[in-house]
Amino acid sequence: MSSRWKPSVTVAAIVEHLGRFLLVEEHTSDGLCLNNPAGHVDPGESPLQGVVREALEETARAFVPTGIVGIYLSRSQRAGTEREAGRDTTYLRIAFRGTVGEPDLSRALDTGIVRALWMTPDEIRASVHRHRSPLLLRCVDDHLAGVNLPLSLITTDESVFAVPSK
Repeated sequence: MSSRWKPSVTVAAIVEHLGRFLLVEEHTSDGLCLNNPAGHVDPGESPLQGVVREALEETARAFVPTGIVGIYLSRSQRAGTEREAGRDTTYLRIAFRGTVGEPDLSRALDTGIVRALWMTPDEIRASVHRHRSPLLLRCVDDHLAGVNLPLSLITTDESVFAVPSK
């Protein structure tokens, strides 16, 4: 029996302020890694809603999307162990550019997130060995190159928001 290939849809917030980019430091199976504020789109939400939610959960800052930096496809393969099968996951990432407000200090960061931090492009390039995804730097570079597609590029049909019938 064959199964249909289904990439995991993720979103990322690309935020630059005064020459620095907002990143998160998070615990992963590979150790402490850096990433753009990012995560999976949940059932019943649009990619735009997902990126706003993920940025808030991971940075405690309200994210206001202003454009799209890109749509990316990447693959992560991990070798298995005797007890655990390997992992082979393909991600479809939609990266949004935007702005953030001040952090809500009363809000706890999402599980696994150690802190939000601001890094220059040079600092990001110097820490490539700590990147959770190769897309972190690619999104930063595309942002710096001026890629700014309209938010209207992504359309979410109303059926996504419909309450499932029983």
